[in-house]
Amino acid sequence: MMIQFLRNNKLFLTTVVLTTLLSVVYFGFVASDVYISESRFVVRTPDRQNFSTLGMIIKGMTGFSRSQDDSYTVQDFILSRDALNSLENVLLIKKAFSNPDIDRVSRFAGLDLDNSHENFHRYYKRMVDVDLDPISSISTLTTRAFNAEDAYNMNMHLLELGEKLVNQLNERGRQDMIRFALQEVRDAENQAKEASIALARYRDEKEVIDPEKQSAIPLQLISKLQEEFIATQTQVQQLEKVATTNPQLEVLRQRAKFLKKQIQQESQRVVGNSGTSLASKTVEYERLLLEKDFSDKMVASAMNTLEQARNEAHRKQLYLERIVHPNKPDVAMEPKRLRAIAAVFALSLMVWGILSMLVAGIREHQD
Repeated sequence: MMIQFLRNNKLFLTTVVLTTLLSVVYFGFVASDVYISESRFVVRTPDRQNFSTLGMIIKGMTGFSRSQDDSYTVQDFILSRDALNSLENVLLIKKAFSNPDIDRVSRFAGLDLDNSHENFHRYYKRMVDVDLDPISSISTLTTRAFNAEDAYNMNMHLLELGEKLVNQLNERGRQDMIRFALQEVRDAENQAKEASIALARYRDEKEVIDPEKQSAIPLQLISKLQEEFIATQTQVQQLEKVATTNPQLEVLRQRAKFLKKQIQQESQRVVGNSGTSLASKTVEYERLLLEKDFSDKMVASAMNTLEQARNEAHRKQLYLERIVHPNKPDVAMEPKRLRAIAAVFALSLMVWGILSMLVAGIREHQD
């Protein structure tokens, strides 16, 4: 009866029985064993916040927080052609995946015979997978190969490449930050040097050290001369009242004139309208002195910024922390042969059912 059913149902024989038998032959006797190596890592940095439960646990134990954006960077790099080229140079994985001992369906360039690098990159992305958990920011790196040693070595080498990439990002960010701060220090030092030279040149040309301090002595002298002038004038006025013929009167008058002239000369030296007075030199001197003080403060500020940049560069370093180290598998995890055969059988039944309904519909329409 079963034979009669199969004869009358060639479609079932073709789509279900034959397909299932082929899957039994392939998965049962032909498909090569696939070994899987798995590791887990997290990219973290000391200054970024994390509010997930697992992230808080990791931060509490280590003092660091996750860096999800940089985890995506590592993920993209692991799946990139650069990582593939490094694996090829070190482990010769193209030769390993093209081994004739691997079944033709599973090995590289087995069915399509396309041996190009682009096709190998597509094949590589089927053998390597990086899954990032957005909640904990833990990345799971899975590598597949046809022997345990290759799977383990690929996983280990990709982790090392990820750590190297993180170190390069650290170094580049640190250099950029410090280079900018160093340039600010150099510019501030050059400005301070120019301000000091300008002030020194002005002192040489005007023969002045500090107009404000230098004017103190002439002002004291003027004060003393004024006191003497007032005393002399008082004596002259007294003698003019009581002894107009006193011979000292003329002497005192001449002394008063001399003192008045001295006062005018000293005052002219301090606050005169000529360019040689100390007052006229004070404006330019104070401007140059202000520029020098400002430049010195800029140097101090730039040095402080440089120190902060160095501390910030160190504080913002990234770390790739291995949570689970790569394992060396002792048994093949794929293919899951019975599951694959059952899946083929179920899928072929679905196809047979759909085709049967289509055929029945066509026949009914023809009738």
